Amino acid sequence: MTDAANQTSAIRALWASTHPGPTLVVTALSLALGIAAGVEPGRLALLVVAVFAGQVSVGLSNDAIDAARDTAVGRTDKPIAGGAVTPERALAVAVASVVVALVLSTPLGPGLLAAHAIALASAWAYNAGLKSTPFSIAPFLLSFGLFPSFATLSTGMPLLAAPWATLAGAALGAAVHLTNVVRDLDDDRRTGVRGLPHRLGARASVLTAAAGIVVGALAVLLGSGVTAGGVVFFTAVVALAVVTAVLVGVRPPGRAVFRLTMLAALLLAAQLVVA
Repeated sequence: MTDAANQTSAIRALWASTHPGPTLVVTALSLALGIAAGVEPGRLALLVVAVFAGQVSVGLSNDAIDAARDTAVGRTDKPIAGGAVTPERALAVAVASVVVALVLSTPLGPGLLAAHAIALASAWAYNAGLKSTPFSIAPFLLSFGLFPSFATLSTGMPLLAAPWATLAGAALGAAVHLTNVVRDLDDDRRTGVRGLPHRLGARASVLTAAAGIVVGALAVLLGSGVTAGGVVFFTAVVALAVVTAVLVGVRPPGRAVFRLTMLAALLLAAQLVVA
């Protein structure tokens, strides 16, 4: 294999280690919120690239720090655990990505820089050890709670997002954490990870996530002013939450339940953008 082919393979392995799906979803959400907040094009471009770089750093650091655990449970689908890229290289790129994220955030003002730095520090703290404690949900509440303010702090007249938007963001973060971890509960227990979802159990975690999404959707509906469109979003979120609760009541949470909960979370995100 040529040097160019090796380099391309390494880049692909690094990209696959960033958790591409969540990275792109969060980046797209920052773009949508920025447009909704009226952030001017130049500043919006900086915001989106800064968020992307930050998410790359979070995903890479997660897999780099978890490399030994992933190898122990046979997660060869992950490039670092499978040996396609070393943990050291992934961690170095993750650190460089943090620097890029913060450098790009700086021209957008001290408020955005501080919010982004806090959110990234929170996410890295989760990767570094908080995931194994009863407080594993805290970084998601903090980082996602701050996320709606990224757009409003990037405008020419920076302000924190409205409290209802912050609550909706925190609810979204809680749902992502509680639902995403459910798929790996057994593997996590084998490697000593016992965060909040592990202590609650799969069913309670999914039900709590669904309830949180409903609370977030209600906060957006009431906080932004009740409209026909808002009622439609809220009704759809409630319907998905009810279906999820029924499924969890009759069988252990599986892939279908995970997808339903994530769909409800995406609807909450869309409702937040529209509001």
